[in-house]
Amino acid sequence: MESGESKKLALLYILEILKSDSDIEHPLRQEKLAELLEKRYMITLERKAIGRNLSLLLGAGYDIVQTPAGTYLGEREFEPSELRLLIDSVLFSKHVSPSHSRALAEKLSALGGKYFETHRRHAAPTAVSDRNKNEYSQLFFAIEIVDDAIEAGYKIRFVYSKFGADKKLHKSSEHTVSPYQMVLQNQHYYLMAHSAEQDKIMFFRMDKMSSVAIVREKAVPLRSLPGHEGGIDYREISSTMPYMYGDRPIHVTFTCPAFVIDQVIDWFGYESNIRKSGIDGEYLVTVRVSPTAMEYWALQYAKHVRVISPADLRERIASTLRKAADEYAETAK
Repeated sequence: MESGESKKLALLYILEILKSDSDIEHPLRQEKLAELLEKRYMITLERKAIGRNLSLLLGAGYDIVQTPAGTYLGEREFEPSELRLLIDSVLFSKHVSPSHSRALAEKLSALGGKYFETHRRHAAPTAVSDRNKNEYSQLFFAIEIVDDAIEAGYKIRFVYSKFGADKKLHKSSEHTVSPYQMVLQNQHYYLMAHSAEQDKIMFFRMDKMSSVAIVREKAVPLRSLPGHEGGIDYREISSTMPYMYGDRPIHVTFTCPAFVIDQVIDWFGYESNIRKSGIDGEYLVTVRVSPTAMEYWALQYAKHVRVISPADLRERIASTLRKAADEYAETAK
């Protein structure tokens, strides 16, 4: 490598060394910077040249902190706490396969330098996060294809699979849809899309999609669909479709004790209408929600939640509970 070219690259390499090997507790003296520069990149610089490069980095806006003990990179792209949050989210995410989780965690960890990696060992081991992960997911490939299709305004075709008793994904159906948005809900990525065959908006788990391909056919514009003239309402998706069923949200009123309110806010958001029912310790709650999702939620909290209206939903839930009670009673004989 020529001397002139080496000097130009030295600026970048010094920055890389500061990113990887320095922090407030581990400043580097200029002698150490010169040693690492020569060892890693075979570039030899005098102490004064190191100092000039540090001044150039400081002038370029980098947070180069110089102290009597040495030099370190102050502000980084992410704080350690932010990196830990991102890494934990990746490691414990159900929709990212174990191999991708570990690869992403390593890339994120590198942004914090080698001393951040030491602290990260105190986090839960990655083996814990491998539980309940989908080993067969083609999620990242699906995201790329879907993103390209949305950008170009084309439809996509894909195979949708479901888990069998062997704990492996098996082909369930094929779909050609107009894709609109990828949504993260309940630790899973869902594709919001319109199915022309069923003439409705549907949500598909993206980790269960495979053989995703763009169809050279224009997608149906979302705003042309009834009820979606205003585009995508992300707050509504989050609060009215907790289980990502595509049926149109309705207003549902139910009663529950005070300690269930915490779960109401978690599932349905701050827009929930909560007031006292007149019975001591009981509340009357009205939410706007997918009726199918509400049925599942009410069954989950059946011990404490009682749906008041609409009457047809109340009867549907009651019928399910009666059938379940009869089956349990039959089994007990």
